[in-house]
Amino acid sequence: MMVFLFIAISYMYHMHQIAQSYVETKQEIYKALYNEFKDDLHKESWNASIDPETLTITFNAPQVQFERNRADLKESYKEVLQDFFPRYLRVLSKFKNEIEEIRIEGHTSSIWNNKVSDTIAYFKNMALSQDRTRSVLEYVYQLPSTAPYRPWLKEHVAAVGFSSAHIIKDKDGNEDYNASRRVSFRILTNAEASIKEILESGQ
Repeated sequence: MMVFLFIAISYMYHMHQIAQSYVETKQEIYKALYNEFKDDLHKESWNASIDPETLTITFNAPQVQFERNRADLKESYKEVLQDFFPRYLRVLSKFKNEIEEIRIEGHTSSIWNNKVSDTIAYFKNMALSQDRTRSVLEYVYQLPSTAPYRPWLKEHVAAVGFSSAHIIKDKDGNEDYNASRRVSFRILTNAEASIKEILESGQ
């Protein structure tokens, strides 16, 4: 009985340490990102936000990013990425040992056109969101200023399309089609991966 109690206490202590590390790391990364981009977030071409809980920077200006139902980057969005991404990497380079993954996430509204079913719209938007995130990744990866970081990027960056799985709703609970169309850069820390691994091993 004492052995099992000791194991349980050790497990709880280990989880607490990881959780504490996660909170501290997340706060440090958020502060660094905010200090770097606070003067840019409200620019019309950015219309961006930083979520301190998920360490996600979201660009909410679809009219700047892509043409409707297209995955090619607009020149206006290329300019934003040229400004944003090298600075983003410089900030995160201080936390490379704490970062498990950077996800470039693409989101769409739930509509496609009136001629297709909801199911077809979902999968067309899935393909579109994946193509868009791949376009973003290809572009930022090939920026000259990104060259020193490319070996690290290959191992730590993923492009993920979510279709309409995470739509944005207005205050009345209705889908905000324009706000739902967005691209985000999300950071997953090693602590998150460790917590997930421990929880899965205990199942």
